[in-house]
Amino acid sequence: MAKITLTKEMMEAAVFGGAVLGGGGGGWIEEGLETGRLALEVGAPQLYTAEEMDDHDLLATVALVGAPAAKEQFTKPMHYVRALQLLEKLVSQPIRGIITNENGAGTTVNGWFQAAVTGLPVIDVPCNGRAHPTGVMGAMNLHECDGYVSHQAAVGGKDERYHEVSISAQLQQAAALVRKVSVEAGGLVVVARNPITVGYARENGAPGAISQAIEVGRALLSSKGESAIEAVCQKLGGRIVTAGTVDEFTLETTGGFDVGRVVIAGHEMTFWNEYMTLEQNGQRLGTFPDLIMTLDAKTARPVVSAAIEKGQHLAVIHVPKENLILSATMRNRELMTSVEAAVGKQILPYIFA
Repeated sequence: MAKITLTKEMMEAAVFGGAVLGGGGGGWIEEGLETGRLALEVGAPQLYTAEEMDDHDLLATVALVGAPAAKEQFTKPMHYVRALQLLEKLVSQPIRGIITNENGAGTTVNGWFQAAVTGLPVIDVPCNGRAHPTGVMGAMNLHECDGYVSHQAAVGGKDERYHEVSISAQLQQAAALVRKVSVEAGGLVVVARNPITVGYARENGAPGAISQAIEVGRALLSSKGESAIEAVCQKLGGRIVTAGTVDEFTLETTGGFDVGRVVIAGHEMTFWNEYMTLEQNGQRLGTFPDLIMTLDAKTARPVVSAAIEKGQHLAVIHVPKENLILSATMRNRELMTSVEAAVGKQILPYIFA
């Protein structure tokens, strides 16, 4: 694929397709559209494949870290640029390209504004092709590289809660510190982190996952209502599990995460930002990193876990992990143990049977 100048149509498809691939997390549609529009207003961001870059070129991951439902969270586009500036100063090396940490309504377009402002390209090798809860899950198994030091810069909040922080530490420690900063900043921070080479990203990330989000978004936006949901399932090789009323819903924002449970037409889902499990009468139907997602049953608009309310009429879809473009972290047993602790459900036996 040649270098592509991103357009409004591609941006809208990326946001809506990203919302589906967010699996309940990954940010808000409105904020993704706002960021995408602003990027296209200030410049002409370009999307490159890894093949357009030298294997030794340095890439920076840009991300949002925190709890989307936090009441006092505040970020703005220039925070993205500031975080990138802080990271480049921290590592004293030039950044040649930008990658996002994951697909999601807000996160698929992570990096587009920075690209428009700086002239750097967005590289179609996100750290993961679906959204995930922890920073380490978006770090392409760097925590297993001997001697690797994680460099991260975080910016967010306003007034007395405004924070900008640079951190160099062991990866999991750095991720935990950034999570704490997000809490102090009101619930959410913009992060630039973990410079890695194009070659490493190609081997451990999710090449082509931004293009997949655009394709999913086009399928969703090409139809209406149930037909749109069916088009998404056909594109991803998934299925509509059920559609019905939200009968039960609980959400608690704790430690920088949204954690809870939702019951729709007798189907129970747990979430840790993203949906982790899907069950009916105790029978497991889907387990992270499978894609489990809720969409408005009438309009097909994706609905993230933090926006669920009792009485909504939603459809639930399920896509096996084998049909997604996923990073190496989604096959890492160590990283999946944290999911079990967060949602109180068995995870490992269903992934590594």
